[in-house]
Amino acid sequence: MIRAALLLASALCGLSGLTAHAESIDVEYSRFYSHVKKLDNEDTQALQFAFGFIRVGEGRLCGINNAEIVTDKQTLPLEVSNEGRFTVPTEKALKLANALVRIDLKEVANVCDMSVQLETKVEYLKQYYSQEELSFLFEQYAAFFNEMGSFLSFLMPSVKGLMIQFDDKNLDFITPQGVQINNGVLQLEQQWISEAKGLTLPHAPLRITAMASS
Repeated sequence: MIRAALLLASALCGLSGLTAHAESIDVEYSRFYSHVKKLDNEDTQALQFAFGFIRVGEGRLCGINNAEIVTDKQTLPLEVSNEGRFTVPTEKALKLANALVRIDLKEVANVCDMSVQLETKVEYLKQYYSQEELSFLFEQYAAFFNEMGSFLSFLMPSVKGLMIQFDDKNLDFITPQGVQINNGVLQLEQQWISEAKGLTLPHAPLRITAMASS
């Protein structure tokens, strides 16, 4: 199963300039801002970049004790999910203030590589979706991929549907609409979305990302 959103965002992000201090990592906020600002419009209002760190050689996320944005005048805490990901605000003022994003890892910093994931914002995660809501989310991803593809066509896949993921990796469930959740993942093709009468899930999902094809 291709985690296209993760591969896409990782290719776009290109974050470098990481400074390791024991288990703490400082990243210039401007490096985050240059990418999160791409989502600051109506066509992609339901999407966000979620940042984390992948344990080298293991494929799991490194644990994070704390994350915050630091300037000369203030420190802004960032919420870290149970999974070990966080988001950053889109604030030009933080860029102008030369802010740093400081991440306190639970593991040695040099074994954790930056991971970036394009996903649906938390407020769009729920148990029931109308056909219009599913189409809205699909079009949000399509708009982003199309915009980025205008100058990165050699890297960009096309969106073919939505991938709905649950925190229970063993979840198997057939929705009332007859689509199957397998091992905590539900894949919805574009054609099914366009013809859907709605979608009822067993509970709100962990995330929604794009299904993509090259």
